[in-house]
Amino acid sequence: MPRLDGKIALVTGGNSGIGLATAKAFVNAGAYVFVTGRREPELALAVKDIGRNVTGVQGDVATLGDLDRLFDQIKREKNRLDVVFANAGIAKYAALGAITEELFDAIFDVNVKGLLFTVQKALPLMPDGSSIILNASIVGSKGLATNSVYSATKAAVRSFARTWTTDLKGRRIRVNAISPGLIDTPGLNELLASSETGQQRAKMVSSAVPLGRFGTPDEVAKLVTFLASDDSSYITGAELFVDGGMAQV
Repeated sequence: MPRLDGKIALVTGGNSGIGLATAKAFVNAGAYVFVTGRREPELALAVKDIGRNVTGVQGDVATLGDLDRLFDQIKREKNRLDVVFANAGIAKYAALGAITEELFDAIFDVNVKGLLFTVQKALPLMPDGSSIILNASIVGSKGLATNSVYSATKAAVRSFARTWTTDLKGRRIRVNAISPGLIDTPGLNELLASSETGQQRAKMVSSAVPLGRFGTPDEVAKLVTFLASDDSSYITGAELFVDGGMAQV
């Protein structure tokens, strides 16, 4: 029996990378999945790629009206959510001294505000005993150069997993954070190629990561599927790393 048989799941930022791989894994495990993305053409391609048991809903998690429209549609079509993977996020490099208000607002609006209101607005649809998984990052634990704003948002995500575990314990809703390391996604590849710092960081992978390689979206998706399922029924408030050992040694 698939581990998510009959469950209804939401994956934000499900049009590429980790989100798309996780949506596929959820469907293969028996779930029906709603996926979101800001860009309609990429979202349509992702829905076609997933192939079955999926609905794409275009929207930006930082826009509360888009979230209201998303959850209205989920309520109308399925009337519940068993799993939420709050995955949507953005990353930009800026060294201290070169951080602009626009960069700060853009990253915090998506990674913190958008994630918070995604979960909060999902709660009325979530039965007791549901699962929430938050996509954090190893940068919440590592002091990587030019990452201060992005790292701060991911530290906030890790904190949410702790506090929401306490807030929701009466409903037995489990909240966990995953912290990927260097994962071979279109977003990371674009980010690394966008600056000299990023290019230097890519070259350091073999020495910085004990396993000596980038991870794959599928490797992260397997962990998220585990946390979404009853196989992880005694795990909550945790941060689980998928980083090839980068933040561990």
